Amino acid sequence: MPRGIPRLPLEKPVLRKRTLLLAATLTTGLLTALPGTASAAPSGLASDFNGDGYRDVAIGAMSATVGSVPYAGAVVVMYGSSSGVSAAKKTVITQNSTGVPGTAETDDRFGSSLAAGDLNADGYADLVVGSQYESIGDRDGVGTATVIWGGRSGLTGGSTLPQPSYLSEWGGHSSGVATGDFDGDGKTDVTITGQSYTGLYKGPFARTGKPVSETGVYEVGSTYDVIAGNLNGGKAAERVYPYATDADQGGVIGYLRHDPAGGETHPESDYAETMLPKADGSLGTVGDINGDGYGDLVLADYADPRSGKPGGHKGGQITVWYGSATGPDPAQKPTVIHQDTAGVPGAGESDDVFGAAVSVGDINGDKYADVAVGAPGEDNGTARDSGSVTVLLGSATGLKGSGAKSYTQNTPSVPGSNETNDAFGQSVRLIDLDKNGKADLVAGTGYENGHGAITVLRGSASGLITTGAKSFTAPAVSLKGNADFGWAIAQ
Repeated sequence: MPRGIPRLPLEKPVLRKRTLLLAATLTTGLLTALPGTASAAPSGLASDFNGDGYRDVAIGAMSATVGSVPYAGAVVVMYGSSSGVSAAKKTVITQNSTGVPGTAETDDRFGSSLAAGDLNADGYADLVVGSQYESIGDRDGVGTATVIWGGRSGLTGGSTLPQPSYLSEWGGHSSGVATGDFDGDGKTDVTITGQSYTGLYKGPFARTGKPVSETGVYEVGSTYDVIAGNLNGGKAAERVYPYATDADQGGVIGYLRHDPAGGETHPESDYAETMLPKADGSLGTVGDINGDGYGDLVLADYADPRSGKPGGHKGGQITVWYGSATGPDPAQKPTVIHQDTAGVPGAGESDDVFGAAVSVGDINGDKYADVAVGAPGEDNGTARDSGSVTVLLGSATGLKGSGAKSYTQNTPSVPGSNETNDAFGQSVRLIDLDKNGKADLVAGTGYENGHGAITVLRGSASGLITTGAKSFTAPAVSLKGNADFGWAIAQ
């Protein structure tokens, strides 16, 4: 099992390498500050862990030192409020926290993947945490997924989800875990992908982590990733699996839709597979960009064209496949946007990796979902791989290049500065943290000062506001070691 550098969605030789020499320690108390008292009735929001009506955000720090153990990993939960998030209102969770299964061990990488949802139907959101290299018995580095339970005091305690005995790297990649109602019964389910296989755990879950049922685990192609969302407006969400083949290195895209009648093309009896043969991408997200009530599939193809992959665009691109009552039409012509699209700041340059992270949310409150695109390989002046985040606006006609804005750590009022290998935009999340009806941007800076950081910009009717922007480094949220704080943000 590989050790050392965590698997990136970009593999660029110019990005700073890691060492395994860590001397710092991590305080392992579960609550560093009480998240506040929630109302008697929890909000039921899919990312509100303490039920107070404000969405919260969970950020992975998979290389954090716990006690004296390097690369054990941690998760920092920052609780929303009328003023957004702060370092004073947070929870730090490790495998040494009270009630959390397992023990912090070197290279566990607890926090390598994250997904939020109310798994036990109590009205409080719960958090699924992947540990990429967790060992089970004599199986070294096979990976696990753990549920941390929400409640009035925030996230506390946990349970391990069942893992197939013959698989490895289960749910460890940053987008290998997702939640959603995949069978339309009104309960939140969990899907986990690893080493070319995926499984479905159907909710509601018991506090022991036991699901109502666990479907057969089956092969989906050479992928560690899954995208979840509702593409046809029905009761059930779909699961999208991007994977590369020798014949299509741009990424084969297929999605599973709930079909009680059964589908002959897939082993799961109540699911059928639909292929999008003209689609490419390595990761993605789902949101209603054109406001028609159907989720749209945003695919990121961040790799540069090459001999084995003639498609795509220099520096990376994203494409939008629009949903409908029957899902995305495989024959449609999708919207394609890159840094050479009219209205989009910058220019397509080799190794920008535009699309290494994507997220969807309504930033300006106009009822059309907008898209945040991370380009952690973007060079800004002499600051190589300092990174950028571009915001693209949704509209009745779909995603557009006009009105797009780009942000870096040199943007006025954005904390920090552009430095070589910062990788600003390594992860992105659009989420309304202050309950004003507009999504805020949480952006991870994967290598900031060697340990990682996140930046938060508030949403408003005029778009993102840089005034009052906040930055949180790993030490500021009680993390020690290289940390990799901000590499994964719960979706």
